[in-house]
Amino acid sequence: MGLDCKLNINFTPNAIYRPELCIRTTLEAARAFDFPPEQIVFEVTEGEKVVDHDHLRNIFETYRELGFGTAIDDFGAGYSGLNLLAEYQPHFIKLDRALISNIHQHRARQIICRGILQVCCELDIVVLAEGVECREEYLWLRDAGVTLFQGYYFARPGFRRLPEVDPACF
Repeated sequence: MGLDCKLNINFTPNAIYRPELCIRTTLEAARAFDFPPEQIVFEVTEGEKVVDHDHLRNIFETYRELGFGTAIDDFGAGYSGLNLLAEYQPHFIKLDRALISNIHQHRARQIICRGILQVCCELDIVVLAEGVECREEYLWLRDAGVTLFQGYYFARPGFRRLPEVDPACF
């Protein structure tokens, strides 16, 4: 496993009652498989309304103090958006597929994406584009400054195996 390999674990914002207790199993599994905890990223999904922003900020701060990475998944698709970003700056945000779809042909999406990239650059947040499905989307995003990608354009998900990645994509 490469040093830059990350394991991302999703959670919903209202499911964590005490972050230091809820990660006990994750830490035990990391130790058992000799996986460095600093390579684990906890990502909150925007699909659920945040009931208590202070509690979510505490979760993120606790995870950061323990050496984990943090991310906002599906950024732009859910309840929190810029409000969550103003409250807490994670290590990563993952731009939602709806913003990425056909971005090379959609001026409004391009302007919004450039704005998010500028904000994230100034806040030292790494941006990942999720749901990249065609070369034109990839090229536009790459040229705009996105450095991390996921989507069917690169590889299809697999069960009990790592997917084949087409090097021609890059």
